[in-house]
Amino acid sequence: MLTPVAPALWAVNAPLSVYGMALGHRMTVVRLPDTALWVHSPIAFSEPLLDELHQLGVLTHIVAPNCLHDTYLKAWISACPKVRFHAAQGFSDHRPDLKITSFLSDTPLPEWDGVIDQLLLRGAPRVNEIIFLHRTSRTLIITDLCFNLGPEMSLLSRLLLTLNDSYGKFGPSRMLRSAIKDPAAFRSSLNHVLRWDFDRIILSHGEIIEHGGREMLRSAFAFI
Repeated sequence: MLTPVAPALWAVNAPLSVYGMALGHRMTVVRLPDTALWVHSPIAFSEPLLDELHQLGVLTHIVAPNCLHDTYLKAWISACPKVRFHAAQGFSDHRPDLKITSFLSDTPLPEWDGVIDQLLLRGAPRVNEIIFLHRTSRTLIITDLCFNLGPEMSLLSRLLLTLNDSYGKFGPSRMLRSAIKDPAAFRSSLNHVLRWDFDRIILSHGEIIEHGGREMLRSAFAFI
């Protein structure tokens, strides 16, 4: 199930439909130098997937990267009580029932400092997405900041995604744009991300951008 993307970096895709839109869902896995595994936005829990992770390293960190990606966390928390669960600031306002180990901001935890950089994308408090950079592979890891969906989708999904202004292109959805309440703070955070050294972008929803990611991200947010 897990597909290598770069050294010490894997991804796995799963189906996901939201309000009738076939968004899909990608989970990203980084193996840290001490063989600990760092998992971004897990897909549905299954024993085969857990076994596959155990073959790669020691499952240690699971990250809920924004306040919206919570669908599968409860099952992972129940199945993996020794794993540390990290979430974006404000996550517990939406899911107070989930026990979170730490809340993330701009400073990487010591366990992945120097391997993965991170930044809280300010200005959209309903989302509070944390953007990550896997340094060695020059890979940006994002969640709902942008979609990259199409063209092989059902008619209903194409219609709904077109209404959400997120079909057949790389960029933010209409829903994400509506969540931006402080454009200046959002732009400042985005400018910080654009100064990072990355080429590839792994998205939670849509095809991976293998090359030219920084310029594509810059163009996608030229409106703000």
